[in-house]
Amino acid sequence: MAILSNAAFPCRNISLKPSLPCTTSRPHCLLRCSQQEGKEVVSPLVWSLGEEVSKRSLLALVSASLFFVDPALAFKGGGPYGQGVTRGQDLSGKDFSGQTLIRQDFKTSILRQANFKGAKLLGASFFDADLTETDLRGADFSLANVTKVNLTNANLEGATATGNTSFKGSNITGADFTDVPLRDDQREYLCKIADGVNATTGNATKDTLLCN
Repeated sequence: MAILSNAAFPCRNISLKPSLPCTTSRPHCLLRCSQQEGKEVVSPLVWSLGEEVSKRSLLALVSASLFFVDPALAFKGGGPYGQGVTRGQDLSGKDFSGQTLIRQDFKTSILRQANFKGAKLLGASFFDADLTETDLRGADFSLANVTKVNLTNANLEGATATGNTSFKGSNITGADFTDVPLRDDQREYLCKIADGVNATTGNATKDTLLCN
């Protein structure tokens, strides 16, 4: 026999469906038959459709967040430090001096006469960007992607470009590389394409690269 609200009746006559009222404020209940101290006891098994749906929706949202990132950052650029959209934008004359822009995405952006003096650009991407007459003095380009970049008349004096920094396919006409520590293979490649004189410093690109 089962006991429920001081009433006793056989467990075999009870079906697990919301046929009896709940003793709680929950809207939907199932009944569970169990043994307690030698007696068969029926207790409400709480189940709320609204709560279940809410929980499933929350779990789905959390799971999705683990696999997808902010589309603005994933497609248009940005980075862990500079959250603004910087990919494929016209950012001419913008002041990024002294900023931490590690792994920032500037792909295909127009950055003419922008100021990156002293900026931390570790692992940043400037692929196919226009850095004409940009101030890059003292900037850290370690591991940055500077492939196919227009560096015409850019001033890189004292910038850091070690690691896997690549200038392959870039236009360095009139760029000033004074005191930029380059690997031998980087320097050799740049010397092959070096040309022009920097319009601001008056230094010839080949001279600043210490080309033989």
